Amino acid sequence: MSKRIAVYAGSFDPFTLGHLDIALRGSRLVDNLVIAIGNNPAKKYMLSFQQRVELIEDACCAIPNIEIKQFHGLLVGFCQKIEANIILRGLRSEKDLSFETPIALANRNMAPMVETVFLLADPSLQFVSSSLAKEVAFYGGDTSHFLTPLAEKYIGDVDY
Repeated sequence: MSKRIAVYAGSFDPFTLGHLDIALRGSRLVDNLVIAIGNNPAKKYMLSFQQRVELIEDACCAIPNIEIKQFHGLLVGFCQKIEANIILRGLRSEKDLSFETPIALANRNMAPMVETVFLLADPSLQFVSSSLAKEVAFYGGDTSHFLTPLAEKYIGDVDY
């Protein structure tokens, strides 16, 4: 049987407790989980690529089958390049499902051997998003319900 290699991709700006939940649960379903950090030069990030890597390393250091990589371009192309056969996506709501479904279908069309697997967010984390965490931090609110301690530090150090 071939190895089950999954890719969990995102910008992770910042990596939230919701992302961590999906990564932890997803890592138990596969042999290897690659957390793939997108780095689109046209997009403005709050945290540097290196800071995002550090956040994920810090949060996932106890999980031996997780590795972190950077990717550019189409996710299915990256999956084919590293011989991954699963794309892992987290769903918080019906809105996420509506957004993710056409992407999953397009990916299946381009790479039929790469299957998209959706994991439902933990109910206690369904409201968590990077955007919400950044907005709460911007206004000086408590981000401990959204972020790991290191992510809170990094976000707190940002000049808005």
